[in-house]
Amino acid sequence: MNTVITGAYIATVDEQGTEHADGYVAVVDGRIAAVGAGAVPDEFAGFERVDASGCLVTPGLVNTHHHLYQWATRGYAQQEELFGWLVTLYPVWTGIDEDIVSATSHAGLAMLALSGCTTAADHHYVFPRDGGDVFGALIDAGRRVGIRLHAVRGSMDRGESEGGLPPDSIVESLDDALEQTERAITEYHDPAADAKIQVAVGPCSPFSASLDLMRGGATIARRNGVRMHTHLAETTDEEEQCLREFGLTPVDYARDLDWLGDDVWLAHGVHLKESEIALMAETGTGIAHCPSSNARVGAGMAPIRALLDAGAPVGLGVDGVASNESGGLAEELRQALLTARQRGGPKALTARQALRIGTMGGARCLGRDEHLGSVEKGKLADLAVWRVDTLKHAGIADPVAALVFGRVPPLELLLVGGEPVVQNDHLLTADEPSLTRNLARASERLAGSL
Repeated sequence: MNTVITGAYIATVDEQGTEHADGYVAVVDGRIAAVGAGAVPDEFAGFERVDASGCLVTPGLVNTHHHLYQWATRGYAQQEELFGWLVTLYPVWTGIDEDIVSATSHAGLAMLALSGCTTAADHHYVFPRDGGDVFGALIDAGRRVGIRLHAVRGSMDRGESEGGLPPDSIVESLDDALEQTERAITEYHDPAADAKIQVAVGPCSPFSASLDLMRGGATIARRNGVRMHTHLAETTDEEEQCLREFGLTPVDYARDLDWLGDDVWLAHGVHLKESEIALMAETGTGIAHCPSSNARVGAGMAPIRALLDAGAPVGLGVDGVASNESGGLAEELRQALLTARQRGGPKALTARQALRIGTMGGARCLGRDEHLGSVEKGKLADLAVWRVDTLKHAGIADPVAALVFGRVPPLELLLVGGEPVVQNDHLLTADEPSLTRNLARASERLAGSL
C-alpha cells in the first residue's frame, strides 16, 4: 500500500536528530520514499493519505529482550529477588506446552504492537519434554500478529542435578540443545533485509548453561551468520556465583567464551565496572536495558549513561512479563529516562536520547540499523503514529516530551513494512477478545498444574 502521512510532527531519529514540526512521510512498496517538512511533493499526490494532524510520528519501537511464554505467569513471586523469583517460577514453567506458548506469544506480541513496537526479540529457553513444538508456536504467533520477530532459540543444560536453578525436566542435553538450535536456524531464519522472522542463538545464562553449551552455541551462530544473545551481569548473586564457580566475573566469563562482539547483545548489564563498560564499547557488544524488570526484582540500575558515553550499543527491553506485568514497550521509554536520572541526576538522559535507545539503539543491537530504527528515505516503513492532542498530553508543547515524559499516547497507526498492524488503538491482525480468552485459559492451566 502506497501511503503518505501528512500534517504530523516527525521525529526522524536520524544521525542529526532531524525533526519536522509539520511534516510528511511517503511510503512506497514497504519502504520510506521521502520524509520532509511542509507540503507533500506532487509525485505523491495520488497516494492514500493519512491525516496525522495532532500526531507525532516516530520510528517503530524495537524491543531487544522478552520472554513471551511468561505472559501466563504474571503476578507470581512479587517480593522475590531474581534467584528466588526463578526458583518459584521454574516449577510452574514445567507445565508450558505448544498451546500455552501459542496463547502467550499471540497475546504478548499483540500488546507490544499496541505499545508502538514493530520489532521484538523473544528469548525462549524452556523446553519441557512433553511440551510439543513450543518454538514453532512462537514463530507462528510472530507471523500472525505481523510485527518483526527475532526469535532467540534459547537453551539450558544445567538443571538442579548439575548445580543449576531449573528443574531437570525443562533442560536439554548438550547435544539436543545444539542440534535443535541449528535446526531452528535452518527452518526459520530469513537473512533478507526486510525479514519478518530472524533467529538468534541464546543459551540462557551462566547459571543454567554449561561452558560447552556456551561455546557450542557461539560456534553454531557464527557458522550460520546469526546473532547471539544471553543474560549477563544482571544481579550481584550472578557475579558471586561466577566468581565461585569460574573464578571470573560474568563479563570476563563471557569474554573467555568468545561471547563478546558486534554480533552479540546481552540482556541487562546492570552490574558493569568502568573497564567492562569500555569493553562493551570496544567490542561493539550490545546491551538490552530492561529498567522496569530490573526494578521489579530489585536487581539495580544499569549504567546506561556511561555505556552511551563510551559508545556501546544500547537498546530497550520489556523482559518477560512475569517480571514486568505491563508488557508494553512505550512505557519503558519513560522508565529508562527516570532510572537514568535516579542514578545520575536530571541531565543523565533526555527524552530524545530515551527515544533513540528505543529505536535506533535497539536496531543496532539486533544488527538491523541499516534498514530499521529511523524515519529516513530508503529504510523500511516501520512507523508509529502517536496521537498527542488528547487530554493526556494537550498543552505539552514538545511532542517528544509528551511521548517520553507523559502517559503512553493513543496509537493512531502502526505500520510494519508499510502495512497497518494497529489503527485507532485497535489491533488489526488478531481479535483482542479471543487473545484475552486464550491467555486466561493458559494462565489457569498453568496455575492448576501446581
